[in-house]
Amino acid sequence: MEVTFGVDGLPRCWWGSEPEIYRSYHDEEWGRPVTNDRRLFEKICLEGFQAGLSWLIILRKREAFRTAFAGFDPDQVARFDDLDVARLLEDVGIVRHEGKIRSTINNAQRAVDLATECGSLGRYFWSWAENEQPAPTEIPATTDTSTALSKDLKKRGWSFVGPTTVYAFMQATGLVNDHLAGCHVREVRSDERRSLISPM
Repeated sequence: MEVTFGVDGLPRCWWGSEPEIYRSYHDEEWGRPVTNDRRLFEKICLEGFQAGLSWLIILRKREAFRTAFAGFDPDQVARFDDLDVARLLEDVGIVRHEGKIRSTINNAQRAVDLATECGSLGRYFWSWAENEQPAPTEIPATTDTSTALSKDLKKRGWSFVGPTTVYAFMQATGLVNDHLAGCHVREVRSDERRSLISPM
């Protein structure tokens, strides 16, 4: 895997130059440490919705997802009922998959429990952060850590959190730094992660 150059001439991870929505996501979000509970909950839910689909679809629908799911406030989503499920199944702005919709509601309930137990979702998830490693030459679909985190979440009642989904979540939220050598934001992400590697 190598860096590519976008229309602005900057080197990026091979997937991050085109189209523009990917370029913005790569530069501004992917791998940037996320500690806010709502944003963590949003990202793990959207990774679950992405399963079997292109991430581009999810990015283009993200604002509609935020509207449909109350800004991904776990406390609000945890109170969704069958009427909300019916409403969401009619919402053309999101991915209308009943299993994933119900999973999001279930996971909101589990997230509330987890935040109560651990103090915050951030404190829990950052206890699973990978130490800084040399830039990858190949990016795996799963790791031992993502497999263990997936297992722990499932034990706690979460769904749509398989090891591949969890690893994508870890990459997106900065729990691991998978920007390639030569990517213009790799060192920026490394600096941002340093103070957050140990549990918060």
